[in-house]
Amino acid sequence: MRGGSLWQLGQSITRRLAQSDKKPLSPRRHFASGADLKKTALYDFHVAHGGKMVPFAGWSMPIQYKDSIIDSTVNCRVNGSLFDVAHMCGLSLKGKDCVPFLETLVVADVAGLAPGTGSLTVFTNEKGGAIDDSVITKVTDEHIYLVVNAGCRDKDLAHIEEHMKAFKSKGGDVSWHIHDERSLLALQGPLAAPVLQHLTKEDLSKLYFGQFQILDINGSTCFLTRTGYTGEDGFEISVPSEHAVDLAKAILEKSEGKVRLTGLGARDSLRLEAGLSLYGNDMEQHISPVEAGLTWAIGKRRRAEGGFLGADVILKQLEDEPTIRRVRFFSSGPPARSHSEVHDENGNKIGEITSGGFSPNLKKNIAMGYVKSGQHKNGTKVKILVRGKPYEGNITKMPFVATKYYKPT
Repeated sequence: MRGGSLWQLGQSITRRLAQSDKKPLSPRRHFASGADLKKTALYDFHVAHGGKMVPFAGWSMPIQYKDSIIDSTVNCRVNGSLFDVAHMCGLSLKGKDCVPFLETLVVADVAGLAPGTGSLTVFTNEKGGAIDDSVITKVTDEHIYLVVNAGCRDKDLAHIEEHMKAFKSKGGDVSWHIHDERSLLALQGPLAAPVLQHLTKEDLSKLYFGQFQILDINGSTCFLTRTGYTGEDGFEISVPSEHAVDLAKAILEKSEGKVRLTGLGARDSLRLEAGLSLYGNDMEQHISPVEAGLTWAIGKRRRAEGGFLGADVILKQLEDEPTIRRVRFFSSGPPARSHSEVHDENGNKIGEITSGGFSPNLKKNIAMGYVKSGQHKNGTKVKILVRGKPYEGNITKMPFVATKYYKPT
């Protein structure tokens, strides 16, 4: 899901496929490759539907299908998309102390969440940097469900396990289960709710953005979270892996062809349009949640009490001001890519692009990155260097495309 220049990789593959359908594709160096790639339960389903498979975070995943990345990006916002995100890692923390344990590792006010609700949060290190971002849900006061990113799985699990052992050695009651027996599908777009409603007896109109429910979908017991990574209304569905293909087929059939299988290339375009961070590009272990523009994810009680790793650094940034800030840009010329320099109008370097590309829905270049505090105001004009040549740009409000999360009116 996060990590790696998916849009750029997808465009490269599209161009090369147009030139020849016989030449083998050579994977990029920063993507895992080889016979040891893991496959999701939908791998054969992807191939049968024309999925162009690429190595990503140790998995063989579809970058796109028969339609272009641009077309599938637009279709998600007009109709809907179905993504296989089973490479991500779902896990449950259980026990009477699972909430206080998790609060030692993340910035969210987990205790303040009502059962059945969740939030985006950040796992931090001792220096206040982001180890990973994650969506966490309080199922009950003694059960937390969370999903961590595919590229961060090993370090996240090692981090959680290390601190869990220390916590339990002091008498804390917490255990975990990694849901490798389940697959994760993301259904996004205007048709997400009406299509999924055909497959469950539960009234989905009563489930709002950020809420969670365990329910029967298409004959299987699923974990359903109303959330997603596109800015559209939609759901992430954790389904037993043996039923994942049947569920995918049912969703596509009930949409009468309007919801399409969609790959990682369009997923990256969609999240960028929605102004959402990509871990490994827009967030790193040396970037704090405050610098990353995620101050809102730090609970009010947590700001007062601290108690999480790196709290002293983060709380000082809240009080004083960080030295850098994540912002969004419109730009002219070729699309800006990761590591493109950002200069002020006098030619002084003030920052760097972390993600960028062409927006299929806005028909213009968009990007995000970091600039020095004081240079981050909306409307600030900048020069963005692409292959050494400066192009006009300006800092703009976020997100680029208005979000359509389903919330109470």
